[in-house]
Amino acid sequence: MKKHTAKVSPLTACNSPVLSLTWVEGNDEIPEALAHFSEDSVAPCCWPSPLSMLGRVAVGLVLAVCLAGSWAGMTQLAKAALQDFESPFLVAWHSANWNLMLFPGYCSCRLLTSGERGLQLRQLSQCSNFLSQDPFSLRRLLKQTAPFSILWTLTTYLYFMGLKKISTTDASALFCCNKAFVFLLSWIVLKDRFMGVRIVAAILSIAGIVLIASADGFRRDSVVGVALVVASASTSALYKVLFKLLLGRVSCREVALFLTALGAFNLLFLSWVAVILYVTRVEHWPSARDVPWEQLCGLAALLLVFNAVINCGATVTFPSLVSLGAFLSIPVNAVTDVYCGTMPALGDVRLAALLVLCLAFLLLLLPEEWDSIALDLLTKLRGKTAKGGSGAQKC
Repeated sequence: MKKHTAKVSPLTACNSPVLSLTWVEGNDEIPEALAHFSEDSVAPCCWPSPLSMLGRVAVGLVLAVCLAGSWAGMTQLAKAALQDFESPFLVAWHSANWNLMLFPGYCSCRLLTSGERGLQLRQLSQCSNFLSQDPFSLRRLLKQTAPFSILWTLTTYLYFMGLKKISTTDASALFCCNKAFVFLLSWIVLKDRFMGVRIVAAILSIAGIVLIASADGFRRDSVVGVALVVASASTSALYKVLFKLLLGRVSCREVALFLTALGAFNLLFLSWVAVILYVTRVEHWPSARDVPWEQLCGLAALLLVFNAVINCGATVTFPSLVSLGAFLSIPVNAVTDVYCGTMPALGDVRLAALLVLCLAFLLLLLPEEWDSIALDLLTKLRGKTAKGGSGAQKC
């Protein structure tokens, strides 16, 4: 697989959102933007507008809430559907097929906003350049997206398998560990910068996994469910690091084309896996009337919304704010589980595990230069305090 060297270089995977693949030039994180902004070093005409910063923050918070709702809703619907419809691979395959709508949806939005004819073909030829510099062909596109499609479907399948054995709260919290796995893999594979705070976050993630497994007394179903969701988070991290290693920096439209190609490969070549599982009686398909189509289509639509927003949200706001959507899904699922009675009480051990995993996730959102940023802010605050104290003494 050839990289488009004119624009692609391996991107630091742990600096981008949990599941996002999009990179936007000039769209830095909030702490980094604040750290590089100085009245002494930047001309007044180049100062960032407070209104524009507040607007991007507001949009980011709205998108984070949207992501939390879509991921939590998808998890709840998947949990309910899998109670009667014991075919997790078929559900994962069905959900992945909905990716086919991403690139046509992107082109339709561009067509409505620009009003240009023939936009789809031009977008298709332009977007395919990030795969390689060879002429575009459907065969090459499917061939190069094949390993990513397998990892994508495997991630969803393992997640749904784990949902059958543990609660949605535990599953959503454990899946957030993929951020820690991304850091460890990018440190090894991408030769990423070593950061002590992220090593601490990775250790906390492992501790949280053990605590969740012990919350139910290391029961077999609980341990197997935890292992399946952790495996899902691992394959998700492997998918993302491989994407950054092989394809590098891509735009929103290129991600839309790539995910649509994943859906096409899933529909054309992974259907036989579902058939084999049915023939060997590993999975059982009910009649068409008994299939919970409302739940299956609902969770697939919510997962599609989640993938679309998290990959394109970085174009309009700060990636760290978009990443908070995965974090906010944990309390949303916890409240839903307690309200619906599927999890009567959190318990001390489970509550401690959730807090540890949340802390680890937040630590992983810190930028690389977080220590120097904190020192600069403290220095500025001390300088202002000293000036205020001297002014008061003169008065």
